[in-house]
Amino acid sequence: MSYTLSLSPHAQRELNRFHGKTYARLQSAIDKLASDPRPPGCLKLEGRSQEWRVRVGVYRIIYMIDDEVQQVEIRRVGHRREVYR
Repeated sequence: MSYTLSLSPHAQRELNRFHGKTYARLQSAIDKLASDPRPPGCLKLEGRSQEWRVRVGVYRIIYMIDDEVQQVEIRRVGHRREVYR
């Protein structure tokens, strides 16, 4: 069962700010969400209806899962101190 990945324009801009190993690690984590949108260590965010987060070192990927159409939408990508604002 594979999910379709989509990045919001905001998330794409945030991801493009990273380079080298950090970019590769974040992109790899995003790609893995297609096969397992709820990997070990992911959490559903409190106070936000359908958003989940996955940790990649000090960075976070915020995303939504739509099981009916099997789609994962990446909403935010960034440092942990900035991504929840």
